[in-house]
Amino acid sequence: MRVLGVDPGTIKMGLGVVDSISGDLMTPYHCLITPKRKDRIEDRLAYLFEATSKVVKENSPDAIAVEEPFVSKNPKTAIAIGQAQSVVFIAGAQNNIPVFRYAPQEVKKSVTSYGGSSKEQVGEMVSLLLGSTEISKSDDVTDALAVAICHINSHMLDDLIGKSPW
Repeated sequence: MRVLGVDPGTIKMGLGVVDSISGDLMTPYHCLITPKRKDRIEDRLAYLFEATSKVVKENSPDAIAVEEPFVSKNPKTAIAIGQAQSVVFIAGAQNNIPVFRYAPQEVKKSVTSYGGSSKEQVGEMVSLLLGSTEISKSDDVTDALAVAICHINSHMLDDLIGKSPW
């Protein structure tokens, strides 16, 4: 199974592909997409869409997993994350790839066994699970990889209990 994980944002968007082969996890690709902060929101969203679509086409994931926005005190931040998510939803729809959404606490619990883990703890576990210390030091990239791992874990659990949507 190949999953594209996404940590959405309109200034920085982390993307990470995780392959699960007989339970072993590896990442053949991960990146940070950074549109120009000074650009208009519609131009940043177009940039994010083009970059995400390119990653989808080049990596052919079986599924896309996106982190849901956390409840923020700043409504503008939550709206921006929602707009960035929409870009990913459209890229998935145009390529006929199902998109799944996961809450941040669900991602953290899936990767570290604790829903209140710090970004550093998530990053360390992602590196351990993927057997790589070469993963980007960007929290956005490690979060994207964590979302992909969360989806893989969720899919494996669904398979075990006979509830898989695949």
